[in-house]
Amino acid sequence: MKLCALQATLALVIGATAQASFQNSSQTILRVDNGTYGPEIEEVHYYYDQWPIGLAVSSTGRIFADYTRGNYTYTVGEIVNKTAEKPYPSLEVQVEPSALTNSSLGVNFGTSNSTGLISVQALIITAKTDTRDETLWVVDTGRPSLPDGSQAYGMPGGPKIIAISLSNDTVYATYTFPEKVHYVDSYMNDIRIDLTPNVTESGAGIAYIVDSSNEGRNGFIILDLGTGESWRQLNLHPSTLTGRGAVDTYFGIPNYLVAPGAQQFSHQSEGADGAQLSPDGSTLYYSPLTTNALYSIETKYLRDHTSPAANEIASHNVKWLGERGGDANGFEGDSNGLIYQLIPSQNAIFAYDPAQAKTIPFIRDPRILWPDSASVAEDGYLYVNINQLPFQPAWNNGTDLRVHPGAILRAKLPNGGSKITSGR
Repeated sequence: MKLCALQATLALVIGATAQASFQNSSQTILRVDNGTYGPEIEEVHYYYDQWPIGLAVSSTGRIFADYTRGNYTYTVGEIVNKTAEKPYPSLEVQVEPSALTNSSLGVNFGTSNSTGLISVQALIITAKTDTRDETLWVVDTGRPSLPDGSQAYGMPGGPKIIAISLSNDTVYATYTFPEKVHYVDSYMNDIRIDLTPNVTESGAGIAYIVDSSNEGRNGFIILDLGTGESWRQLNLHPSTLTGRGAVDTYFGIPNYLVAPGAQQFSHQSEGADGAQLSPDGSTLYYSPLTTNALYSIETKYLRDHTSPAANEIASHNVKWLGERGGDANGFEGDSNGLIYQLIPSQNAIFAYDPAQAKTIPFIRDPRILWPDSASVAEDGYLYVNINQLPFQPAWNNGTDLRVHPGAILRAKLPNGGSKITSGR
């Protein structure tokens, strides 16, 4: 039996079994897991066109989303109403789908366009400061998706960080990377920013960027926002690497990847994924996608790139904070110091509490079908994108098993938590 036919048969069997169990659960006298806990969840927005990845909410309630691109019309959008989005900051700044890639000797590369938006993976908003407007920071991987589910390689100029002023919706800064920092197969997955003046000599702040490359050269890219200088840290450190032969479980089903046209399954190979700064910026929490482990490091070790033993010292100061009970995708944080971790294997969001030195539950709900990105807003809510990622064609032999709509959900934070606005 062909692999795809076998998968289809198993899916039908598993689906029928799950349905029968659910239908009978109300008739049993046994205790049943209803799949929910935590504060009330509100459905904020529905995606009926492009499937979302990144998410950011401004101080005035504006909501922005991004979409990694293959043939999508645009890669960054602003929410217009309950069911619609529009290109942001304009359609003109989005590189046209036909110009996203080029081929050389049979190898596909992304465009080197350093001004247009190519394929954006993450967004984050920093609060207004004395010297800087409230800003939407855009992580453009420069690596658009290909029909087989892989990404084109990044060309210098294409992978970049863009800063957009939310007061006038214009780009005011663009940062690109040398090849020794951003490799051709790097993949910038997420970003955290500290605008505190004293963290760099330039006084303009610093960015910590996760390189989650499926090709395996994982680590962090550090960017001085004043000078534009960048460097790598924790390169190939064990804490940044994928779990060997990882088999994740989504919706109760062990998950193997089957790329379009593949005759054999493979394992999730993404390394370091989520990252979040403590409220004072002194600590960065992070983890790979495919392990249960949570790590942290004092950010001073990541910022040091001039000492002779800077890389070795950073490596020796990674802290293992234990396991958390599930694989984690994106991270967020609030003013109370909680580190929210999106747990797709549990349809849940957990929080690591440094004061208790343990992971605690926040929300769980059957609607949380792959929480991909979250944003804590000044209104005291955590917003989260839901995109059904395990059902995408790239993981299912080219068949798209997702069902519209995707969604933005939100839940009230505990204990008066809110957005961290002191420079981060």
